[in-house]
Amino acid sequence: MNYMIKYLAFGFVLGTTLVGCNTDFLDTQPVDKVSGTAVWSDASLSEAFVTDVYNGLRDGILDQMSFDCQTDNALYSFGKQDVNEANVSPSNLGTVKNTMDWNLMYQRIRAANIALSNLAKPKFDNATIADRMKGEMYFLRAYYHNQLLRYYGGIPIIKTAYTLNEADFNVGRNTYEECVNAIVSDLDSASILLKGKTLAAGRATMGAAMALKARVLLYAASDLHDIPTAKGKSTVIASAANPELLGYVSGDRTARWQKAKDAAKAVMDLNQYGYKLNLTAPVTAAEGQQNYLNISLSRNGGEADGIFLKYYIRASFDDWGSWYPRNNMPNGYHGWTSSQPTQQLVDSYEMMDGTKFSWNNPTHAAAPYENRDPRFYQSILYDGAQWKPRTPDGAGIDPAGQIQMGFYETGTGGGTVTPFAGLDTRNSTIENWNGTWTGYGIRKFMDPDPTLVDMSIRQEVPSIQIRYTEVVLNYAEACMALGQEAEAKTWINRVRFRAGMPAITETGSALMARYQNERNVEMLFEDQRFYDVRRWMIAPTALGSQAKIIVITGKLKSGKTVSTYKYSKDNYNYTYSVQDLGTGKENRKWNDKLYFLPINRDEINRNSKLIQNPGY
Repeated sequence: MNYMIKYLAFGFVLGTTLVGCNTDFLDTQPVDKVSGTAVWSDASLSEAFVTDVYNGLRDGILDQMSFDCQTDNALYSFGKQDVNEANVSPSNLGTVKNTMDWNLMYQRIRAANIALSNLAKPKFDNATIADRMKGEMYFLRAYYHNQLLRYYGGIPIIKTAYTLNEADFNVGRNTYEECVNAIVSDLDSASILLKGKTLAAGRATMGAAMALKARVLLYAASDLHDIPTAKGKSTVIASAANPELLGYVSGDRTARWQKAKDAAKAVMDLNQYGYKLNLTAPVTAAEGQQNYLNISLSRNGGEADGIFLKYYIRASFDDWGSWYPRNNMPNGYHGWTSSQPTQQLVDSYEMMDGTKFSWNNPTHAAAPYENRDPRFYQSILYDGAQWKPRTPDGAGIDPAGQIQMGFYETGTGGGTVTPFAGLDTRNSTIENWNGTWTGYGIRKFMDPDPTLVDMSIRQEVPSIQIRYTEVVLNYAEACMALGQEAEAKTWINRVRFRAGMPAITETGSALMARYQNERNVEMLFEDQRFYDVRRWMIAPTALGSQAKIIVITGKLKSGKTVSTYKYSKDNYNYTYSVQDLGTGKENRKWNDKLYFLPINRDEINRNSKLIQNPGY
């Protein structure tokens, strides 16, 4: 059965105790709580506590606002992002996703510590179950610590459950190196305890622990966390008073890359995961689209790419991630179009032959959505894309079920024409408050079932936390850093072949640039881009310019008569104009302090040992 996370309000709903009338009423147990002793003496109650610790995952990548909205990939429809405008400070953190919120992560870390303390010597008679639960708690403690580490840099590593009897709650930040070592240690412990264990879908496994270790070590080897390298690329880091909180101030960087490579290869050697990564040539475009859809939905074999996922059950719970279609479908379907792909993202998709798309190429500019990387068609809703049947109020206006992101003419070309605003624009006659600003919407992770157009219906597409392709790309990146380019290209090309794209052949810096683009396209909207552009230290270029949008017009050809609009190159001449979003909506800029985000002022004030990140 699928593992489903939902708040259990632990300690309030696990059970009740019935009490009869007696003279010992002052010693009765509360009817809505279970004592800690009872919990850790019963395997089922212990299991419920452990399950609740997973709630720190929240909605993962399927939140209303994609984390990519704080990168060049996307724009959030309902407000400026202070991170994008370099306006964050200790008193204004901007939008912090709940999966890297300081307080929320430490709440779950504390819960994991409580569980590990009590499971050290289990009071119930099943050591196998206890070991499995300990493995899960080591994994989640590492996971939550790493969420904070990659957002803030070095953090306090907490491995004991504090009580009210503690003499001092102040604790300083561990160095970045100490954090990496502590997290890796927990993941090694999790791997040992989870080896050979059978777990329900969605729970931590040995493979998940090993894959997370590969991610942690890849980040640790990257430019941002090699302080000698980072100082040469950032004046803020160069002047930091405590650089040891941000990365390695010394040591053998080549050895760090080797550890990252070895950790990724260990996962690959399990031969337990992976989907169609044994190809020696590209599949067809249609097959490439289907392969990418299968992975995105974790269905039809694509679930083999998933290593650690969060699942949703439509009928049972109201998790925000299951509302992904309502939050991100276009307004012409009564969705909110919350996270909107930018033109920069769309332009990053290659042509089918592997060449770059260019607006300076007349053929490309005349038909920008034709002959592109197959992953584009399963990731982006663009003007003219075939999608789902409209809801009843839109079906008569758009019987074809096509995305309408432009402004068109109806009537007779060369004669009387009437302007018509596309149903998925902010001038839509369906709804106009929630349309796209950029001219695009998200398709990836959207269940394509044509019957799921009622926005009151939730979907059951899992939220991907870690997948095998990330491990493969991590391995390839480490190989490149070690000068093993042939091995790196072998695995990058296997990912591309699965998508229907040709092999890359570059070397040196050109190979790295192709890899960076490949990683972004393949793992779009998976909480990768925010961290990748920082650890590669390309953020000033990638994140320093305004979001770009597309403005589309369709003019009827002379003599053509259309009463109900439908995308047609036979009837229309289409023009595409790339524009800046404009400073009224967002004024994006980069500041090097944004390599590490600020710690909340309240946390600094309550803990005298905390050191703020540089630039704040």
